[in-house]
Amino acid sequence: MIDSVRFGEIVVQGKEYPYDIVIYPSGKIERRKKELSKKKHGTSHKFDPDELKDYLREDFDILIVGTGIYGALRLLPEAKELVKGKEIVEKPTPEAIKLFNELRKGKKVLGVFHITC
Repeated sequence: MIDSVRFGEIVVQGKEYPYDIVIYPSGKIERRKKELSKKKHGTSHKFDPDELKDYLREDFDILIVGTGIYGALRLLPEAKELVKGKEIVEKPTPEAIKLFNELRKGKKVLGVFHITC
């Protein structure tokens, strides 16, 4: 499903996205609402529970967070509490997209991908 990622761009099924994205288990793609985290913490590299709540619209088994090309994004402990009981994987985005593509074949995966830092 995800073709590639490089600093500042992610490509999903041939479509280029020049911003962070969320991919739902249904395949729906939307822009990450990182402003929610940035407003509260002064940076979008702290993944806040208020932001995560907005993505919990579909049932999922695994949350994959692509933490950026260099791994700067961190899911805050309070956000992890929101999805307690679900598997959570945080990896630099190039690694996260490989895992996302593999796991989507048999599981319901919610993916959040940071494409810079």
